Amino acid sequence: MQKTDIIIPVYRPDQSFLELIEKLEKQTCPIGRIILINTEQKYWDQLFYGKKVFRNYSNIQVIHISKREFDHGKTRREGVKKSDAPFFVMMTQDAMPADDMMLENLIRPLLAEEEGIAISYARQMPAQNADPVERYTRTFNYPEESCVKRKEDIEKLGIKTYFCSNVCAAYRRDLYDQSGGFIKEAIFNEDMIFAAECIEKGYAVAYAADARVLHSHHYSNKKQFQRNFDIGVSQADHPEVFESVHSESEGIQLVRRLVGYLSQNGYKKLILPMLVTSAYKWRGYKMGKNYKKLSRKQILRSTMNQEYWRRHWSK
Repeated sequence: MQKTDIIIPVYRPDQSFLELIEKLEKQTCPIGRIILINTEQKYWDQLFYGKKVFRNYSNIQVIHISKREFDHGKTRREGVKKSDAPFFVMMTQDAMPADDMMLENLIRPLLAEEEGIAISYARQMPAQNADPVERYTRTFNYPEESCVKRKEDIEKLGIKTYFCSNVCAAYRRDLYDQSGGFIKEAIFNEDMIFAAECIEKGYAVAYAADARVLHSHHYSNKKQFQRNFDIGVSQADHPEVFESVHSESEGIQLVRRLVGYLSQNGYKKLILPMLVTSAYKWRGYKMGKNYKKLSRKQILRSTMNQEYWRRHWSK
């Protein structure tokens, strides 16, 4: 199997980040380089100063950028430019491989060249401390069955046709280049926007359920609002992708299934908090979709990524 590079944006790394590096280095699939794009060197130095933590690994490259420079699209795009491998994997620092075959299973769909698969993304499993709502949500978005999605699936799958996550996703470099790469400016959804571009060009996106990573969140309602605000902004800015495939129905379906799951499994007391959180998500999403009607002060209060806006407005 040809070597694969791994690209990870990093911000305020902690001890679990070191565990991630160790698990990646032990993968059965040969790794070329691990390219780390770290935001704000001071946070890196706080953890690693005076420690030779990577002394056993000669394949790690660290690039430092400022918080003002970070962009979900541009930063990853620049990371890809540092790689010359035929395959590369985008990851986030909080995604932990569930086993040593994660990378091998993730890359496998890309090797079937006749199928034209441009992207393969991993199954996200809830961490041990995830609550029932988060556990069911992961199962809803990342089922046990693998699949390959193409342009003809849009009518049946809708927005899920374009679904892809850079939490852990592998790319064929030749098809990545042919499809134009990640967009240069993105507040969110750089992965889905690129996946949509690939599908429109006739390529396919694979979901590799046997490539598993542990990844789940514990966001407050405020953070859920801000995250969904940014999702709404990204959709408003890219009507060519999201205008014809609405995502609201997926959210409604998830809430309905969550109510049934919580009710049937002894978690009735979690239904009301889940509905409140869902209301925060919906409100944030709708405000994001209509962000052009908001003042700059309202936008900065609503977003997770204030630096994106300051950079955007300064142009």
